Amino acid sequence: MTASAYLARVSRLIDDIATSQGAAIEEAAALMADGVARGGMVNLFGSGHSVLPVMDCFPRYGSYTAFRPLVDVRLSWFNVLGTGGVRELLWLEREPGYVANFLGNYPFREGDTMVVYSHGGLNAAPVEAALYARKHGLAVIAVTSAANLSLNAATHPSGKRLADIADVVIDNCAPPEDAVVRIAGWKAPVAATSTLSVVAITMALVAELAAKLAAAGIQLPTFVSPNDPAFPPSHNGEVFEAYREATRR
Repeated sequence: MTASAYLARVSRLIDDIATSQGAAIEEAAALMADGVARGGMVNLFGSGHSVLPVMDCFPRYGSYTAFRPLVDVRLSWFNVLGTGGVRELLWLEREPGYVANFLGNYPFREGDTMVVYSHGGLNAAPVEAALYARKHGLAVIAVTSAANLSLNAATHPSGKRLADIADVVIDNCAPPEDAVVRIAGWKAPVAATSTLSVVAITMALVAELAAKLAAAGIQLPTFVSPNDPAFPPSHNGEVFEAYREATRR
């Protein structure tokens, strides 16, 4: 059954992440924890489908106020064709010089870190987000496909790929072509893997960072499901207020 083949493949993918990327996830969480302990935040950036782990990290049930998603609607898509469509997005995320204008909306401070997601690691948007973060003194964590590094040279004018800029690189372990299921009589592979992979990595970072902060005596307001009877209905409103304070510069 083709569905079973896909599920078996992504099960192996998660196992690959667990066995090969544990040290990188631990190192990234340690960088984050050191920064948060000094009053910083974990900033997250992605474009195209790589905006999905950014949006899923916070606010969502089980995450907390250490995270600041940096989401540019122009680098996302809300349509297939036309305004907010994919063709516009694909052009803009490859266009050098844009991202600094977007990130200039956000003041960064000591202790901040930056997580940049990009499966390919070549487009201008993720490369320039990482360069901008380094220029402003932030540690950079890249979540990208290491397999792409052996296939593709840099295309950005800096001569850099995302992985070349980062302090820590977490391999999403997804294949360069992303889709993994071959269908008889169908030319192209179907059923992508990288989004599932990077969301799993993101939640692993959420868990590991929380453990490191707790070990340092730090507990942050955490967004919880309204189905959890241990928390009153007012709880998540208080989390949003805490986030407002955390992001106030």
